[in-house]
Amino acid sequence: MNDLFITLQQAFSEASLMTFWEAVAVMLALAYLILAMRTNIWCWSAAFISTAIYTVLFWNVSLLMESVLNIYYMGMAVYGYWLWLHVPPSQQSNLHNSELHNGTQHNIDTNHLNITSWSWSTHARLIGATSLVSMLVGYLMAHYTSAAFPYIDAATTCFAIVTTYLVAKKVLENWLYWVVIDFVSIYLYFQKGLMLTSGLFVLYVAMAVGGYMMWRKKYRHHIITQHNTSQEVVGA
Repeated sequence: MNDLFITLQQAFSEASLMTFWEAVAVMLALAYLILAMRTNIWCWSAAFISTAIYTVLFWNVSLLMESVLNIYYMGMAVYGYWLWLHVPPSQQSNLHNSELHNGTQHNIDTNHLNITSWSWSTHARLIGATSLVSMLVGYLMAHYTSAAFPYIDAATTCFAIVTTYLVAKKVLENWLYWVVIDFVSIYLYFQKGLMLTSGLFVLYVAMAVGGYMMWRKKYRHHIITQHNTSQEVVGA
């Protein structure tokens, strides 16, 4: 009887500790998303810590690919911070022309990377290639690992890897990818008992839509100001 009590006490303590760290990871993940929506570079610091916690949490519930994915996220947080901090040569050229002819700065994110948009044909090729890779990875996981939901796990992981790169490059359409990924992830985490994380991803879906709207507004403003700057340069 005493052994049973000790076992239950240990299980409760472990569950409480897991819930605590999950709550910390959720709060930091929310901070990341809110800051990313505002194109605030400190989003990557919140992302690094949050994903470090999730790496351990997902491993403990046998979501192996999700755990590996979060290791990748940690690396991308460092890469994203560095990339957002540096102005690419093409953007520097636009900045220089604007200053020469107007004495003012028209670019949004003048000290950082600007938002860009990729063609739908490019996205179609990217989605096709990523789908093929995710099916292959899912097959391997189903036959050679103990991963739960191998095909869903593989698909969300592969697409999240690609989409995180799009975030780092400030590609507008990354938010549309996240809407789909987050929606599928709700089911995945709910089935594994990660209720807080599942609830977080419900919020993520809505915030991803909001993020797309905010980035699109900034992108359109950038296109307009860039066009006006080009016209001023030609007319000078």
